[in-house]
Amino acid sequence: MFHVTKATADQAQIIHDLVHQIYYPTYKDILTKEQIDFMLDKSYTIEALQHAMATDQDFYLLKEEDEYVGFMALKQATDTIVRIEKLYLLPEMQGKGCGKLLINYAQDMALSVGKHRLELNVNRGNKAYNFYLKQGFKVIQEIDIPYYGYILDDYVMQQDF
Repeated sequence: MFHVTKATADQAQIIHDLVHQIYYPTYKDILTKEQIDFMLDKSYTIEALQHAMATDQDFYLLKEEDEYVGFMALKQATDTIVRIEKLYLLPEMQGKGCGKLLINYAQDMALSVGKHRLELNVNRGNKAYNFYLKQGFKVIQEIDIPYYGYILDDYVMQQDF
C-alpha cells in the first residue's frame, strides 16, 4: 500500500537520501558524472531542499509500508498552472504505477487550488519522457536552459485535466 504525505523541513534528509539513490541510475547515460555531482550539490543538499520548501515548493514523499520510495515537488507557477518541479522514484519502483499515483496526486492538489493544468520539464534524453506522454502530457516547447556552465536540454510538457 502506498501513501503520499507532505514533507516537512525535518524530512529533507529523507529526500536527500532518496535522490542520491535515484539520480545516478536516472542520469548516468544522459549527463556526465561531473554534472550529476554538481546538480546534487546545488539542488539537493539538506539546506537547498529546506530553502526550496520554505520559499516556493511543496515536497511530497511516497511511502510503501515502512519505506520511502520516491518524492515529488510542486510549485504554484501561474494562475492556471501547477508545476511538477521534481518527480523521482527509486529505480526498482519504476513501472509499478507509482509515477501515475504521484501525477494523480498532483492533479488533486492542483484541483484543490482551482487549477486544471500541470507542467513539467523533462530532459530530452530521459526515458521518463515516454511515461509522461502516456500520462497525457504534451510537449509545448523544446528549451535549452543555461545552468551554471551546463545546458539543460529539456522538453516543457503540459497536461490539461
